[in-house]
Amino acid sequence: MKRLGIFVAGLLVLSGCTVKAVPSSTTPDQTVGGVSSVPSPVSTAVVAPAVPEAVADGPCPYLESGDVAEANGQRVTKVRISADKPHPACFFYRPDGSVQLTVRIYAGEPAVAKAIVDEAAPVATSDPAKSPQGWKGGSLSGEKGAVYAVAKEGTAVVVTTNQAQTIKARRIVEAVVGKLGL
Repeated sequence: MKRLGIFVAGLLVLSGCTVKAVPSSTTPDQTVGGVSSVPSPVSTAVVAPAVPEAVADGPCPYLESGDVAEANGQRVTKVRISADKPHPACFFYRPDGSVQLTVRIYAGEPAVAKAIVDEAAPVATSDPAKSPQGWKGGSLSGEKGAVYAVAKEGTAVVVTTNQAQTIKARRIVEAVVGKLGL
């Protein structure tokens, strides 16, 4: 009987056919017709949306270039905005063409606002940020600049600057929150 099995397998190989093992019982990860028979686990982690990109020339609808120049200590030569609604992100440029300061506002789900802040200034590694009153988040500085990011309910405001001092970013956050009545 063993010789017969070897003979049949040899004939199949010579004829160009392939033999595929078929399991005797179904397994939990088996697919039927290319579709898994086991439901995929649902992720409950909140993911921050992608960081906005500048797509058009400004002006920023909620922050004046002069206020940025005064707070950040650099002349603003160009302003660009993102396509985000209702508040586009604003990008303020230096005379050399590099971005000196950005402002991002998110309004929506509280968990998403918190995720945006935590992505910008991770709670585990940043200093606590509690200004304006009632807002919470983080601030941190590094070789390439500083960030001040806070959220309140479903709104997040994130300011990044090419300056090392977080106070400059905090002043911009306070100005934006005040101007928009957030």
